[in-house]
Amino acid sequence: MPWRTFIIVAARDEADRVGTTLAALALAFPEAKTWVADDGSRDATGEVARRSGARVVRSPRPIGKGGAVTVAAREALLDARASGPGGEREAVFVLCDGDLGSSAAELRRLVEPVCDRQADLAVAAFRRRAGGGFGIAVAFARWAIRRRCGYVASAPISGQRALSAGSLEDVLPFAQGFGMEVGMTIDAVRAGHRVLELELDLAHRATGRSLPGFLHRGCQLADFARVYLNRRRAAPARPPRC
Repeated sequence: MPWRTFIIVAARDEADRVGTTLAALALAFPEAKTWVADDGSRDATGEVARRSGARVVRSPRPIGKGGAVTVAAREALLDARASGPGGEREAVFVLCDGDLGSSAAELRRLVEPVCDRQADLAVAAFRRRAGGGFGIAVAFARWAIRRRCGYVASAPISGQRALSAGSLEDVLPFAQGFGMEVGMTIDAVRAGHRVLELELDLAHRATGRSLPGFLHRGCQLADFARVYLNRRRAAPARPPRC
């Protein structure tokens, strides 16, 4: 693969899984540079990530997924540009969650449409659904994206994504908290970028129909609503990039 790959892994309290995730990513992308956006973990997430060879960008306290990943993504962009003017043009940026474990190796398929210039933003849809609630938060996220930019998403909140440098620049900074992916999709489509969704055989730590699970999805829903309200005014339309 001629393109250079930069990986940003979002993690909070994932010491038991982030090492396996990073090992799978290293096998799939042996030449990639990897950052772990540690959102104020209370466990050894950062230490495990460093031992695995990743660069760790750690928030001293939880600031939310969107804020933590924004810092790491900006560092990755600066690194891509360091090779000289236009150095980021042949770069692809992979965003993923730290709980994927060995299934993270599947993400190699996600970068192919970006490297082949078939898409500017590729999103992974989980082939197998595990856990979850009644689908209210996901349904709202899908509705919010369609209302704000017209795109009909099948995986509106998937954190497993690959982006070209141009699309990454246009969607930074990410929306706060769990609204990161909803805001990213809206901003990318409004900026004229091509979005493609792919089904991949991924697995992650699922939240069930328990009190912690419902509290988690309630926080997600609040962040999705915030993104929807903050993007009431459409950005000026731009033609899709070639």
